[in-house]
Amino acid sequence: MNSKGDAMPLEETSVDWRGRPCKLNKHGGMTSAVFVLGLQAFEMMAIAAVGNNLITYVFNDMHFPLSKSANIVTNFIGTVFLLSLLGGFLSDSYLGSFWTMFIFGFVELSGFILLAVQAHVPQLRPPKCNMMLKGSQCEEAKGYKSLIFFVALYLVALGSGSLKPNIISHGADQFRKNDSKQSKTLSTYFNAAYFAFCMGELIALTVLVWVQTHSGMDVGFGVSAAAMAVGMISLISGTIVYRNTPPRGSIFTPVAQVFVAAFTKRKQICPSNTGMLHGSQNNVPNHVFAKSPNTINLLHTEKIRFLDKACIKIQDARESPWRLCTVAQVEQVKIIISVIPIFACTIIFNTILAQLQTFSVQQGSAMNTRITRSFHIPPASLQSIPYILLIFVVPLYETVFVPIARKFTGRDSGISPLQRVGIGLFIATFSMVSAAMVEKRRRHAALHLNETLSIFWIAPQFLIFGLSEMFTAVGLIEFFYKQSLEGMQSFLTAMTYCSYSFGFYLSSLLVSLVNKITSSSSNGGWLSDNDLNKDKLDLFYWLLAALSLINFFNYLFCSKWYSYNPSLSPTQPQVQSYRRENPENHSFDPSKQIEVDNIVP
Repeated sequence: MNSKGDAMPLEETSVDWRGRPCKLNKHGGMTSAVFVLGLQAFEMMAIAAVGNNLITYVFNDMHFPLSKSANIVTNFIGTVFLLSLLGGFLSDSYLGSFWTMFIFGFVELSGFILLAVQAHVPQLRPPKCNMMLKGSQCEEAKGYKSLIFFVALYLVALGSGSLKPNIISHGADQFRKNDSKQSKTLSTYFNAAYFAFCMGELIALTVLVWVQTHSGMDVGFGVSAAAMAVGMISLISGTIVYRNTPPRGSIFTPVAQVFVAAFTKRKQICPSNTGMLHGSQNNVPNHVFAKSPNTINLLHTEKIRFLDKACIKIQDARESPWRLCTVAQVEQVKIIISVIPIFACTIIFNTILAQLQTFSVQQGSAMNTRITRSFHIPPASLQSIPYILLIFVVPLYETVFVPIARKFTGRDSGISPLQRVGIGLFIATFSMVSAAMVEKRRRHAALHLNETLSIFWIAPQFLIFGLSEMFTAVGLIEFFYKQSLEGMQSFLTAMTYCSYSFGFYLSSLLVSLVNKITSSSSNGGWLSDNDLNKDKLDLFYWLLAALSLINFFNYLFCSKWYSYNPSLSPTQPQVQSYRRENPENHSFDPSKQIEVDNIVP
């Protein structure tokens, strides 16, 4: 009750921690999202400190060969992001985002603790040995030592992967899409989430990596565990002010129903008047995919018309949900299919990221790391360089670029998510160009001039990629979240992280293929030796640069083909105007009525 004794306004689609309808002036907003951003920063701090310096631990302490160590790291990080699909599914279907984060946050914490214990107890690791010495026969971790390591590592992967999509979606759920002011703040939230990500990465790559280098990996893993614990405290502290979206049951069942119904009626002919399709009117009962009662259902679009057959109603027949679906149901499936090409175009981008966390770290290890007489920069800390830049660039982007762009485009976010992704994909190519040029110079100096280049020579490749990531990563998350309806936010957001997964898996595959193709009876492959001076890492970087450029042009085509469903478009008044002028037809041709969001004019 307010001061006048009137009941506070309630929101129908979200509930508080006790399952009661949310109060608009008590729950949600940026105040609630700050607690989620705290988890974002501290969880990223913990996982980044482990992931970005993991190759050093795997190579020097567990004694795996360099190429195998690189694959262990990329497979681990790939698994983290692949498991985000599990977290998204459990959240949307059964647990809700808060409880999914609560459960798997403690799973991740247990993995950090187990890693710290193994790194601290000598009996749980192979005997000390210098892997860089020629002819050294270091004992590789096997048996229970290897088992403990991989169990700990993949507990971290399971926990972190299941957390990631829910951190983004739960924070975004604190803002009401049908409120124009909060809708604008939502775009600000995505930039704030990336800022929190950058701060977590920066602290991990400077303070925590320094601790790992100078105090030992056991202390470093322990600090990661402590950071994760602080993140969980931040999450729990906001419990009473969160807006929670209740789970809607299995998100895959309605998708399967559309395909089954469309296949069953494959011989039917779609009606020319799409208003005859089942569920095309405004008064359609809410479905698992339908939005809240205060918003409109998905409008029919003309793409992938085969699926429309699932909406054809046979006269005088009572059909089950596996034979008859609504337009809203079909359109959501169309959205899922349509975003797959956009998703695929970001895989190469994340393959480049994998190199910066593996081979570029080893690159730095072969360079002069001295800053002063007594201080050496840990090679893994080079990855902090882009985040130092980005903690200044991200606020400038939000406060300067977005308002200026908004005046020209009329968009709350300044430019569309697809435009933002495209800019990032283009910039990423030059990261590998820089890496290839520097590596060729480094190897030439080491072999022919007997010189060791300064580690700061490889700083540009990190800076360029950091700038590209600011565009691509945030744009992709915003794109997937805004293209999802209630009941699928976490799962579609998880597709962003799934792109990271495929990128890191592709990296492992490329390393193996390149070694196999370039090896001969007398010489090993480009990346087959533990000594970078004998490898041809620069040629591998050039290969990635070429693949990245080809991928960018492919993205131009895919983004030109893609069009937003008008019901999810920010230009909502155009949809409503169209409906008023065309009451007899509830279908909508976005190519004619709404500007297609892509990076091609």
